[in-house]
Amino acid sequence: MALIPRAFGKSVFDPFFASNIFDPFDRLSSFSLLDRAFPPLDEDVSAVANTSVDWVETPEAHVFKADLPGMKKEEIKIQIADDGILSISGERSKEKVDEKDSYRRTERTFGKFFRQFKLPANAKAQEISAKVENGVLTVTVPKTEESKKEVQIRNVEISS
Repeated sequence: MALIPRAFGKSVFDPFFASNIFDPFDRLSSFSLLDRAFPPLDEDVSAVANTSVDWVETPEAHVFKADLPGMKKEEIKIQIADDGILSISGERSKEKVDEKDSYRRTERTFGKFFRQFKLPANAKAQEISAKVENGVLTVTVPKTEESKKEVQIRNVEISS
């Protein structure tokens, strides 16, 4: 019944336009499941709120890189909790708009962002370092000495 075209919420092909027939799919047309899963963001929230971060594990350290174009180091906050949670947050303020200017298009983003990462046991959280260069934030968390050892791999013979 749900595949039959509808006009004014009732079946076009139903000669009596029966409104008392239960249709479990009747209300699904008014909203999308994706809309419920991902509600629209506020006007003040933008792409900077969803800042992408790359986490690379090298033999010596865990390296986090985030693109934060135009942000100053004073606008970025990095914290490490005792339980090994690395938090990176910040805010880019909206520029003041001159009343006599008329914008044709505004695409630059503003707003807050907040990202958290659970560091593995081999991270030396007390020796964390960070720098901002050319709009890229790089956070480096060194590894403990025992984690830097090369892993030895040996073959195990299978018996019958």
